[in-house]
Amino acid sequence: MRSQTVANQLRQEISRGRYQPGEKLNEVQLAERLDVSRNTLREGFAELASQGLVTRIHHRGVFIAKPTVADVADFYTARAFIEPNALRTADVDVPRLSTIVAAAEQALEEGDLAKVADANQRFHRVIVAGVGSSMVEDMMDRILALMRLAFLQVLEAEPEFHAPFVAKNREVMNALERMNFNEAADILEDSLISTPTAVQKYLSH
Repeated sequence: MRSQTVANQLRQEISRGRYQPGEKLNEVQLAERLDVSRNTLREGFAELASQGLVTRIHHRGVFIAKPTVADVADFYTARAFIEPNALRTADVDVPRLSTIVAAAEQALEEGDLAKVADANQRFHRVIVAGVGSSMVEDMMDRILALMRLAFLQVLEAEPEFHAPFVAKNREVMNALERMNFNEAADILEDSLISTPTAVQKYLSH
């Protein structure tokens, strides 16, 4: 397994919420689990560090990033530019988005907040996938992994934080099904512009 593959796998695990913000990574255990040399693992860590997903502290080790208030503002600035434009101009997979929204609604009804959060992340990833650019998708994967780390901090104080986004995503979906892509983009843009303040409120405590 090459270092880039290691970095990609760890980024996916971060995005799925496997690690907590600020958690120290055990190099020996990770090398054994991923079946790679420690040198390859360290190269993977270097790649993740360049993406802002981990922090390397000399003589202390490698730690999962802990996004700050400023980081969240930056993430949402990028998302508010990328995602609405994807809805306006890209070939978005509307049936797949519909399936994700329906799954989120069912999860919310069942009280499964973890599935609600996962569905919300998939919803936004599918929107960006419509652009058809591996570079844009890679950037979005990095942003969503960092957002997961921010949300893990938020969810400690507000477990139902993602619940309101189910209705908002349904609004986007309804506009898409009417083939009103500009309306869908406007709804999403308003949501992405207004959300950072709510996230930052919890990070600042």
